[in-house]
Amino acid sequence: MRKAWIALAVLATTPAGRVALAQAQEGPTLGGHIGFVLPLVTHSGGQTINDTADQFLIGFPVGVTVKGTGRTAFDLELVPFINTARPRTNSLTLHPGLIWSLGHGFGAGVRAAFDVNTATWGFTPLVNHSWSIKSKGGLFKAYFLKADLPVRFNRPVGGPMTNAVTFAMHFEVAF
Repeated sequence: MRKAWIALAVLATTPAGRVALAQAQEGPTLGGHIGFVLPLVTHSGGQTINDTADQFLIGFPVGVTVKGTGRTAFDLELVPFINTARPRTNSLTLHPGLIWSLGHGFGAGVRAAFDVNTATWGFTPLVNHSWSIKSKGGLFKAYFLKADLPVRFNRPVGGPMTNAVTFAMHFEVAF
């Protein structure tokens, strides 16, 4: 055991050894984000609805992100929504997906969407841009703006089938 520590110490003193040691220590990282989402416009059943004026809806996404050494990250969001229009229902969306870093703070991705306790499911393509928060030792590492296009298929038993497409904006901070 002592020989292994001595070999590791000698390896870490050479430039090639330091690079190899740094690469060995890199691996999956765990992060998260929290914020709010505002659906702005929805098209469903042949009509277009202004979500902010006609039926105000707000969501509060909370996400956990696992990022490897490449450009791809797995992100799981839980999004509780508050709907102020009648019947004033609340909902929860499970939103797992993949996000790809495009460089220069931009990312693109796609998520699956499952609305809890409803017959609604779908997918959400998205693009985002992030800006680093330059504070040493702070909890929050970046803030970002995300535009997404949720596509939902509502298939209630005995009810009319609808397909909705929404344009929404997210404002979030990452930690």
